[in-house]
Amino acid sequence: MDYDLIVLGLGPGGEALAGSVAQAGKSVLGVDERLVGGECPYFGCIPSKMILRGAEVLAESRRVHLLSGHASDEPDFGQVAQRIRDEATDDWDDHVGVERLEGQGAAFTRATGRLAGRAPSGRLIVEAGGDTHTAEHVVISTGTRPSIPQIDGLADLQIGVDDLVWTNREILRSRVAPRSMVVLGGGVISCELAQGMARYGTAVTVVDGHRLLAREEPEAGELLRQVFEREGLTVRLGHEVDKVERGGDGVVVTLTDGSTVTGEKLLVAAGRTPNLDNVGLETVDLDPTAKTLDIDEHMAVLRDGTPVQGLFAIGDVTGKGPFTHVSMWQSRVLTAHLLVEPEAFGGYDAMAWATFTDPEVGRVGMSEQQARDAGLAVRTGIQQVPSNTRGWIHGPGNDGFVKVVEDADRGVLVGGTVMGPNGGEILGLLTLAVHAKVPVATLRTMHYVFPTIHRAVLEALDDLDG
Repeated sequence: MDYDLIVLGLGPGGEALAGSVAQAGKSVLGVDERLVGGECPYFGCIPSKMILRGAEVLAESRRVHLLSGHASDEPDFGQVAQRIRDEATDDWDDHVGVERLEGQGAAFTRATGRLAGRAPSGRLIVEAGGDTHTAEHVVISTGTRPSIPQIDGLADLQIGVDDLVWTNREILRSRVAPRSMVVLGGGVISCELAQGMARYGTAVTVVDGHRLLAREEPEAGELLRQVFEREGLTVRLGHEVDKVERGGDGVVVTLTDGSTVTGEKLLVAAGRTPNLDNVGLETVDLDPTAKTLDIDEHMAVLRDGTPVQGLFAIGDVTGKGPFTHVSMWQSRVLTAHLLVEPEAFGGYDAMAWATFTDPEVGRVGMSEQQARDAGLAVRTGIQQVPSNTRGWIHGPGNDGFVKVVEDADRGVLVGGTVMGPNGGEILGLLTLAVHAKVPVATLRTMHYVFPTIHRAVLEALDDLDG
């Protein structure tokens, strides 16, 4: 069949794009071999935050004796596991997503879709599920999958809910918290799930060759390490994994310094691999080994700086940011482009994200080091959350800080971090400041409610003067 648009990959951005363009009256085919909605609602953002919400309540109950009386808790991971099944994933059944997409007027094929060159008319050819289709426009939105590092012995162990090795997909399908767990990696997924499971009673060891939250300000990773160790997690940094084998509590992990750690389960959260290796890039003269696709402001895929006719990409495969909100933002821009409507492209300089550990880490724009590497005249200001009045009142659980990064020549913020209670929510103020290039002088004239944690932004701005 022939379509106006074929979308390969129906994660949050791809699904939104396919549905919106179909609602506008265009013929659209969505293709995905996995669940409509993608990683986020079934194996990522939503179910993981359900674990973290339950873990947060447990952590607060353990602070009662420091603030308001006495309490005891009895963790039951089965409750959150059931909530994930019933409320988030429909037991990993996407019939609601399929019905929603088809209700918007799009066709759907559950298959692996790949490019297959061009028809004589110049339209792109797509193969999916044994059928061949053509389209004026094709969007690659195939997302990523968990990376499995090349570690001696790891390939010999099975990955599965009932097996020794988990990725984010298996841990979120488990009905029980393991007695112990080794976590490979110190990134966002690793840290969130490590802390969440530890609060449910799992003895957790986090292993990373560098530091926690390596893409964040160094202060954030170091403070999170201190919090983890205070909560009873073991953190092993600075040494890579040499080999993995059965033994001990279930799995024995040997580090390059010769030491070992063991756990009932091994959670591999060491990055993501873009799903571009079976998309047929070579059929449109693109590098089939590419890890990301270069795009322009309209989301058009570029070949040597020139748009490839009719081919677009959104989401993780673009390398702009591995976040649901980035794919949704790109989806809105591309939808407008395809429908010849005004496009709200705002660039990536003020990209923001959050890590939902406790304390929560919100980040926008450049880190201090990135700003210095870019040759900017950098000034930084910082305020510790416990030194902020609301943070001090908050008491236990108030670990964190607000850090702002200024381009002193222009007098505007180019980055900021909020680490602390609800850090991702407070980040909104700094995101607006960086995106709109609000002068620091103007930010200092604002009213900052007292006592609030967001007032620490003003206190960090005041610290710019040293």
